[in-house]
Amino acid sequence: MADRRRVIVATRLYTPEVTAASFRMDALASALADDMDVTVLTTRPPASARPFAEPGAVRVKRMPVLRDRSGAIRGYLQYLSFDVPLFLRLLAHRGDVIVAEAPPTTGLVSALAGALTRAPLVYYPGDVWSDAVASTNAPRLIVSAMRRVERFVLRRARCALAVSPEVGERLGALGGHPERVEEVGNGIDTSQFHPGVASVRVEKPYFVYTGTMSEWQQPDLFIRALARLEEEDVQIRFFGQGSSEKKLRELAEELAPGRVHFGGLISPSESASWIRGAVGALVSIVPGIGYDFARPTKTYAAAAVGTPVLFAGAPTGAEVVRAGGLGEATEFSVDEVTAAMHRLLVDARDGTTERERARRAEWARREVSLQTVGSRAADHVRRALRGSGDEHP
Repeated sequence: MADRRRVIVATRLYTPEVTAASFRMDALASALADDMDVTVLTTRPPASARPFAEPGAVRVKRMPVLRDRSGAIRGYLQYLSFDVPLFLRLLAHRGDVIVAEAPPTTGLVSALAGALTRAPLVYYPGDVWSDAVASTNAPRLIVSAMRRVERFVLRRARCALAVSPEVGERLGALGGHPERVEEVGNGIDTSQFHPGVASVRVEKPYFVYTGTMSEWQQPDLFIRALARLEEEDVQIRFFGQGSSEKKLRELAEELAPGRVHFGGLISPSESASWIRGAVGALVSIVPGIGYDFARPTKTYAAAAVGTPVLFAGAPTGAEVVRAGGLGEATEFSVDEVTAAMHRLLVDARDGTTERERARRAEWARREVSLQTVGSRAADHVRRALRGSGDEHP
Protein backbone atom coordinates (compact mmCIF):
# COMPACT_ATOMS: atom_id res chain seq x y z
CA MET A 1 0.00 0.00 0.00
CA ALA A 2 1.22 3.48 -0.86
CA ASP A 3 0.70 4.91 2.62
CA ARG A 4 2.65 2.19 4.44
CA ARG A 5 5.74 3.58 6.10
CA ARG A 6 9.13 1.99 5.57
CA VAL A 7 11.28 0.59 8.38
CA ILE A 8 14.90 -0.47 7.95
CA VAL A 9 16.24 -2.85 10.60
CA ALA A 10 20.04 -3.01 10.74
CA THR A 11 21.28 -6.05 12.66
CA ARG A 12 24.28 -8.29 12.25
CA LEU A 13 22.37 -11.14 13.96
CA TYR A 14 19.06 -12.44 12.70
CA THR A 15 17.25 -15.74 12.48
CA PRO A 16 18.13 -18.56 11.89
CA GLU A 17 21.04 -17.75 14.21
CA VAL A 18 20.16 -18.79 17.74
CA THR A 19 20.95 -15.72 19.82
CA ALA A 20 18.94 -13.43 22.06
CA ALA A 21 19.59 -10.56 19.65
CA SER A 22 18.32 -12.44 16.60
CA PHE A 23 15.15 -13.46 18.45
CA ARG A 24 14.53 -9.87 19.60
CA MET A 25 14.99 -8.38 16.16
CA ASP A 26 12.88 -11.04 14.48
CA ALA A 27 10.03 -10.42 16.96
CA LEU A 28 10.29 -6.66 16.37
CA ALA A 29 10.33 -7.01 12.58
CA SER A 30 7.34 -9.34 12.65
CA ALA A 31 5.35 -6.95 14.85
CA LEU A 32 6.18 -3.96 12.64
CA ALA A 33 5.19 -5.86 9.49
CA ASP A 34 1.54 -5.72 10.57
CA ASP A 35 1.22 -2.18 9.23
CA MET A 36 4.63 -1.19 7.81
CA ASP A 37 7.02 -2.29 5.07
CA VAL A 38 10.00 -3.83 6.85
CA THR A 39 13.43 -4.49 5.36
CA VAL A 40 16.07 -6.24 7.46
CA LEU A 41 19.70 -5.61 6.48
CA THR A 42 21.71 -8.43 8.00
CA THR A 43 24.33 -11.10 7.35
CA ARG A 44 24.46 -14.49 5.74
CA PRO A 45 24.22 -17.18 8.44
CA PRO A 46 27.29 -19.33 9.15
CA ALA A 47 27.94 -22.37 6.99
CA SER A 48 26.93 -24.61 9.90
CA ALA A 49 23.38 -23.20 10.00
CA ARG A 50 20.58 -25.59 9.10
CA PRO A 51 18.44 -24.89 5.99
CA PHE A 52 15.83 -22.23 6.63
CA ALA A 53 13.11 -20.21 4.93
CA GLU A 54 12.91 -16.42 5.09
CA PRO A 55 9.77 -14.98 6.73
CA GLY A 56 7.24 -13.95 4.11
CA ALA A 57 6.05 -10.69 5.69
CA VAL A 58 9.54 -9.23 6.11
CA ARG A 59 12.06 -8.52 3.35
CA VAL A 60 15.47 -9.82 4.46
CA LYS A 61 18.62 -8.66 2.64
CA ARG A 62 21.75 -10.64 3.48
CA MET A 63 25.44 -10.07 2.73
CA PRO A 64 28.58 -12.03 3.63
CA VAL A 65 30.48 -11.03 6.74
CA LEU A 66 33.72 -12.02 8.43
CA ARG A 67 33.30 -14.55 11.23
CA ASP A 68 35.76 -15.98 13.71
CA ARG A 69 36.76 -19.65 13.78
CA SER A 70 33.71 -20.56 15.84
CA GLY A 71 31.39 -18.91 13.32
CA ALA A 72 30.58 -15.91 15.52
CA ILE A 73 30.62 -12.27 14.41
CA ARG A 74 32.82 -11.23 17.27
CA GLY A 75 35.74 -8.80 17.20
CA TYR A 76 36.39 -5.35 15.80
CA LEU A 77 37.35 -6.54 12.30
CA GLN A 78 34.24 -8.73 12.14
CA TYR A 79 32.02 -5.84 13.27
CA LEU A 80 33.53 -3.50 10.68
CA SER A 81 32.99 -6.08 7.92
CA PHE A 82 29.28 -5.60 8.56
CA ASP A 83 29.22 -1.91 9.52
CA VAL A 84 31.20 -0.42 6.62
CA PRO A 85 29.02 -1.91 3.84
CA LEU A 86 25.97 -1.19 5.99
CA PHE A 87 26.40 2.55 5.49
CA LEU A 88 25.99 2.19 1.72
CA ARG A 89 23.17 -0.32 2.15
CA LEU A 90 21.27 2.15 4.34
CA LEU A 91 21.63 4.84 1.69
CA ALA A 92 20.41 2.44 -0.99
CA HIS A 93 17.46 1.10 1.05
CA ARG A 94 16.03 4.31 2.40
CA GLY A 95 13.48 4.10 5.14
CA ASP A 96 11.31 6.42 7.17
CA VAL A 97 12.94 5.13 10.36
CA ILE A 98 16.05 3.06 11.09
CA VAL A 99 16.23 0.54 13.92
CA ALA A 100 19.81 -0.46 14.77
CA GLU A 101 20.94 -3.33 16.93
CA ALA A 102 24.25 -3.31 18.82
CA PRO A 103 27.24 -2.98 18.74
CA PRO A 104 27.54 0.82 18.96
CA THR A 105 29.49 0.91 15.71
CA THR A 106 26.34 -0.31 13.94
CA GLY A 107 24.44 2.41 15.76
CA LEU A 108 27.01 4.98 14.65
CA VAL A 109 26.75 3.99 10.97
CA SER A 110 22.96 4.00 11.23
CA ALA A 111 22.94 7.42 12.90
CA LEU A 112 25.14 8.92 10.17
CA ALA A 113 23.06 7.38 7.39
CA GLY A 114 19.90 8.55 9.13
CA ALA A 115 21.23 12.10 9.31
CA LEU A 116 21.78 12.08 5.54
CA THR A 117 18.40 10.53 4.72
CA ARG A 118 16.46 12.38 7.45
CA ALA A 119 15.37 9.11 9.06
CA PRO A 120 15.14 9.01 12.87
CA LEU A 121 17.13 6.34 14.68
CA VAL A 122 15.85 3.85 17.24
CA TYR A 123 18.73 2.08 18.99
CA TYR A 124 17.99 -1.42 20.37
CA PRO A 125 21.02 -2.84 22.22
CA GLY A 126 20.85 -5.91 24.42
CA ASP A 127 23.20 -4.40 26.97
CA VAL A 128 25.69 -1.59 27.53
CA TRP A 129 28.56 -2.40 25.22
CA SER A 130 31.16 -0.01 26.59
CA ASP A 131 30.66 -1.51 30.06
CA ALA A 132 31.01 -4.99 28.57
CA VAL A 133 34.26 -4.02 26.81
CA ALA A 134 35.62 -2.60 30.07
CA SER A 135 34.81 -5.88 31.82
CA THR A 136 37.13 -7.81 29.46
CA ASN A 137 40.22 -5.81 30.50
CA ALA A 138 40.45 -4.25 27.05
CA PRO A 139 43.00 -1.43 26.61
CA ARG A 140 41.85 1.85 28.11
CA LEU A 141 41.99 3.52 24.68
CA ILE A 142 39.54 0.97 23.24
CA VAL A 143 37.16 1.33 26.18
CA SER A 144 37.24 5.12 25.90
CA ALA A 145 36.61 5.03 22.15
CA MET A 146 33.71 2.60 22.52
CA ARG A 147 32.16 4.71 25.27
CA ARG A 148 32.33 7.82 23.10
CA VAL A 149 30.72 6.01 20.17
CA GLU A 150 27.98 4.60 22.38
CA ARG A 151 27.32 8.00 23.96
CA PHE A 152 27.08 9.62 20.51
CA VAL A 153 24.59 7.01 19.32
CA LEU A 154 22.42 7.38 22.42
CA ARG A 155 22.37 11.15 22.07
CA ARG A 156 21.47 10.99 18.38
CA ALA A 157 18.77 8.34 18.81
CA ARG A 158 15.15 9.44 18.88
CA CYS A 159 14.61 6.50 21.24
CA ALA A 160 16.65 3.70 22.83
CA LEU A 161 15.00 0.40 23.77
CA ALA A 162 16.20 -1.36 26.92
CA VAL A 163 15.75 -5.04 27.76
CA SER A 164 15.64 -4.46 31.55
CA PRO A 165 15.36 -1.66 34.11
CA GLU A 166 19.07 -2.01 34.90
CA VAL A 167 20.11 -1.65 31.26
CA GLY A 168 17.67 1.23 30.78
CA GLU A 169 19.07 3.16 33.74
CA ARG A 170 22.62 2.74 32.50
CA LEU A 171 21.75 3.72 28.91
CA GLY A 172 19.98 6.84 30.15
CA ALA A 173 22.93 7.86 32.29
CA LEU A 174 25.46 7.22 29.53
CA GLY A 175 23.53 9.09 26.85
CA GLY A 176 22.36 11.90 29.09
CA HIS A 177 18.72 11.52 27.94
CA PRO A 178 16.96 9.08 30.30
CA GLU A 179 13.61 10.33 29.01
CA ARG A 180 14.42 8.82 25.60
CA VAL A 181 15.02 5.32 26.99
CA GLU A 182 12.07 2.95 26.97
CA GLU A 183 12.12 -0.39 28.75
CA VAL A 184 10.51 -3.12 26.63
CA GLY A 185 11.76 -6.17 28.50
CA ASN A 186 13.20 -9.37 27.11
CA GLY A 187 11.65 -12.69 26.35
CA ILE A 188 11.44 -15.93 24.44
CA ASP A 189 9.31 -17.14 21.53
CA THR A 190 6.69 -19.18 23.36
CA SER A 191 5.31 -20.46 20.07
CA GLN A 192 8.54 -22.49 19.67
CA PHE A 193 9.54 -22.90 23.31
CA HIS A 194 6.69 -24.58 25.18
CA PRO A 195 6.21 -27.77 27.22
CA GLY A 196 4.52 -29.56 24.33
CA VAL A 197 7.69 -29.83 22.23
CA ALA A 198 9.09 -33.32 21.75
CA SER A 199 12.06 -34.21 23.96
CA VAL A 200 15.28 -35.46 22.43
CA ARG A 201 15.74 -39.13 23.26
CA VAL A 202 19.23 -40.08 24.42
CA GLU A 203 20.50 -42.93 26.56
CA LYS A 204 21.88 -40.92 29.46
CA PRO A 205 20.49 -37.98 31.46
CA TYR A 206 22.05 -34.65 30.63
CA PHE A 207 22.24 -30.98 31.50
CA VAL A 208 22.11 -28.56 28.58
CA TYR A 209 23.89 -25.28 27.89
CA THR A 210 22.71 -23.25 24.89
CA GLY A 211 24.04 -20.04 23.34
CA THR A 212 27.19 -18.00 23.74
CA MET A 213 30.25 -19.41 25.51
CA SER A 214 32.45 -16.49 26.52
CA GLU A 215 34.57 -14.99 29.29
CA TRP A 216 31.63 -13.27 30.93
CA GLN A 217 29.81 -16.58 31.32
CA GLN A 218 32.76 -18.90 32.00
CA PRO A 219 30.72 -22.10 31.60
CA ASP A 220 33.81 -24.14 32.47
CA LEU A 221 32.29 -23.90 35.95
CA PHE A 222 29.73 -26.52 34.95
CA ILE A 223 32.33 -28.92 33.54
CA ARG A 224 34.31 -28.68 36.79
CA ALA A 225 31.13 -29.42 38.75
CA LEU A 226 30.24 -32.36 36.49
CA ALA A 227 33.66 -33.89 37.12
CA ARG A 228 32.81 -34.04 40.84
CA LEU A 229 29.63 -36.02 40.17
CA GLU A 230 31.63 -39.17 39.58
CA GLU A 231 28.90 -41.39 41.00
CA GLU A 232 26.32 -39.98 38.56
CA ASP A 233 26.11 -41.23 34.97
CA VAL A 234 25.14 -37.78 33.62
CA GLN A 235 26.42 -35.62 30.80
CA ILE A 236 26.48 -31.98 29.64
CA ARG A 237 25.38 -31.02 26.14
CA PHE A 238 26.70 -27.69 24.84
CA PHE A 239 25.05 -25.99 21.86
CA GLY A 240 26.18 -22.66 20.43
CA GLN A 241 29.47 -20.94 19.86
CA GLY A 242 31.84 -18.47 21.42
CA SER A 243 35.39 -17.51 22.26
CA SER A 244 35.64 -20.03 25.14
CA GLU A 245 34.61 -23.11 23.19
CA LYS A 246 38.14 -24.35 22.45
CA LYS A 247 39.14 -24.11 26.13
CA LEU A 248 35.92 -25.81 27.17
CA ARG A 249 36.63 -28.73 24.85
CA GLU A 250 40.14 -29.09 26.25
CA LEU A 251 38.91 -28.92 29.85
CA ALA A 252 36.18 -31.47 29.18
CA GLU A 253 38.68 -33.91 27.72
CA GLU A 254 40.88 -33.44 30.77
CA LEU A 255 38.28 -33.57 33.57
CA ALA A 256 35.28 -35.47 32.17
CA PRO A 257 36.25 -37.40 29.05
CA GLY A 258 33.26 -38.74 27.16
CA ARG A 259 30.75 -36.90 29.35
CA VAL A 260 30.65 -33.50 27.61
CA HIS A 261 29.36 -33.07 24.05
CA PHE A 262 29.43 -30.04 21.77
CA GLY A 263 26.68 -29.87 19.17
CA GLY A 264 27.44 -26.52 17.50
CA LEU A 265 24.74 -24.20 16.23
CA ILE A 266 21.22 -25.59 16.10
CA SER A 267 17.82 -24.17 15.19
CA PRO A 268 15.44 -22.76 17.82
CA SER A 269 13.15 -25.80 17.46
CA GLU A 270 16.07 -28.18 18.03
CA SER A 271 17.19 -26.09 20.99
CA ALA A 272 13.71 -26.33 22.50
CA SER A 273 13.74 -30.12 22.15
CA TRP A 274 17.13 -30.48 23.81
CA ILE A 275 16.10 -28.19 26.65
CA ARG A 276 12.80 -30.07 27.06
CA GLY A 277 14.61 -33.36 27.61
CA ALA A 278 17.27 -32.04 29.99
CA VAL A 279 17.59 -32.54 33.72
CA GLY A 280 18.31 -28.82 33.91
CA ALA A 281 19.38 -25.86 31.77
CA LEU A 282 22.73 -24.32 32.72
CA VAL A 283 23.05 -20.53 32.86
CA SER A 284 25.93 -18.45 34.23
CA ILE A 285 26.97 -14.83 34.59
CA VAL A 286 30.33 -14.10 36.21
CA PRO A 287 29.70 -11.58 39.01
CA GLY A 288 31.65 -8.35 39.33
CA ILE A 289 32.88 -7.89 35.77
CA GLY A 290 30.21 -5.57 34.44
CA TYR A 291 27.34 -7.95 33.62
CA ASP A 292 25.68 -8.16 37.02
CA PHE A 293 22.50 -6.63 35.56
CA ALA A 294 22.05 -9.34 32.90
CA ARG A 295 18.89 -11.43 32.66
CA PRO A 296 19.95 -14.19 30.24
CA THR A 297 17.45 -15.37 27.66
CA LYS A 298 18.59 -18.93 28.39
CA THR A 299 16.64 -18.68 31.63
CA TYR A 300 13.45 -17.76 29.79
CA ALA A 301 13.92 -20.51 27.17
CA ALA A 302 14.18 -23.17 29.88
CA ALA A 303 11.21 -21.80 31.81
CA ALA A 304 9.07 -21.72 28.66
CA VAL A 305 9.42 -25.49 28.17
CA GLY A 306 9.18 -26.08 31.93
CA THR A 307 12.73 -27.33 32.45
CA PRO A 308 14.40 -26.16 35.67
CA VAL A 309 17.23 -23.64 35.45
CA LEU A 310 20.54 -23.94 37.24
CA PHE A 311 21.77 -20.35 37.41
CA ALA A 312 25.22 -19.55 38.81
CA GLY A 313 26.53 -16.06 39.40
CA ALA A 314 25.39 -12.46 39.42
CA PRO A 315 22.45 -11.42 41.65
CA THR A 316 20.02 -10.04 39.06
CA GLY A 317 19.82 -13.27 37.09
CA ALA A 318 19.68 -15.28 40.31
CA GLU A 319 16.74 -13.23 41.58
CA VAL A 320 14.76 -13.93 38.39
CA VAL A 321 15.14 -17.66 39.05
CA ARG A 322 14.25 -17.40 42.73
CA ALA A 323 11.29 -15.06 42.25
CA GLY A 324 9.74 -17.23 39.55
CA GLY A 325 10.53 -20.56 41.24
CA LEU A 326 12.37 -21.55 38.08
CA GLY A 327 14.96 -23.87 39.57
CA GLU A 328 18.28 -23.45 41.39
CA ALA A 329 20.22 -20.20 41.86
CA THR A 330 23.72 -20.44 43.34
CA GLU A 331 26.88 -18.47 43.89
CA PHE A 332 29.53 -18.72 41.18
CA SER A 333 31.10 -21.67 42.95
CA VAL A 334 31.97 -25.21 41.86
CA ASP A 335 30.88 -26.58 45.23
CA GLU A 336 27.45 -24.91 45.07
CA VAL A 337 26.88 -25.84 41.42
CA THR A 338 27.80 -29.46 42.12
CA ALA A 339 25.26 -29.61 44.96
CA ALA A 340 22.57 -27.97 42.78
CA MET A 341 23.21 -30.44 39.96
CA HIS A 342 22.71 -33.28 42.42
CA ARG A 343 19.42 -31.79 43.68
CA LEU A 344 18.10 -31.43 40.13
CA LEU A 345 18.99 -35.04 39.37
CA VAL A 346 16.96 -36.10 42.41
CA ASP A 347 14.04 -33.91 41.26
CA ALA A 348 14.14 -35.53 37.82
CA ARG A 349 14.03 -39.02 39.32
CA ASP A 350 11.28 -38.48 41.90
CA GLY A 351 8.89 -36.66 39.52
CA THR A 352 9.30 -33.14 40.93
CA THR A 353 10.54 -31.78 37.59
CA GLU A 354 7.45 -32.98 35.72
CA ARG A 355 5.07 -31.82 38.44
CA GLU A 356 6.53 -28.30 38.20
CA ARG A 357 6.76 -28.15 34.41
CA ALA A 358 3.34 -26.63 33.67
CA ARG A 359 3.72 -23.97 36.39
CA ARG A 360 7.11 -22.82 35.08
CA ALA A 361 5.86 -22.73 31.49
CA GLU A 362 2.84 -20.67 32.51
CA TRP A 363 5.14 -18.18 34.25
CA ALA A 364 7.10 -17.76 31.03
CA ARG A 365 3.99 -17.39 28.89
CA ARG A 366 2.63 -14.73 31.24
CA GLU A 367 5.85 -12.82 32.01
CA VAL A 368 8.34 -13.16 29.14
CA SER A 369 6.56 -13.88 25.86
CA LEU A 370 8.74 -12.50 23.08
CA GLN A 371 5.65 -11.72 21.02
CA THR A 372 4.57 -9.27 23.73
CA VAL A 373 8.07 -7.78 23.88
CA GLY A 374 8.17 -7.41 20.09
CA SER A 375 4.81 -5.64 20.02
CA ARG A 376 5.90 -3.30 22.80
CA ALA A 377 9.13 -2.44 20.99
CA ALA A 378 7.24 -1.92 17.71
CA ASP A 379 4.92 0.58 19.39
CA HIS A 380 7.92 2.68 20.43
CA VAL A 381 9.30 2.56 16.89
CA ARG A 382 5.96 3.85 15.59
CA ARG A 383 6.01 6.68 18.16
CA ALA A 384 9.54 7.61 17.12
CA LEU A 385 8.43 7.72 13.50
CA ARG A 386 5.53 10.00 14.37
CA GLY A 387 7.97 12.33 16.12
CA SER A 388 6.33 11.97 19.52
CA GLY A 389 9.73 11.68 21.19
CA ASP A 390 12.24 14.43 21.67
CA GLU A 391 13.84 15.88 18.57
CA HIS A 392 17.50 15.40 17.84
CA PRO A 393 19.82 17.91 19.54
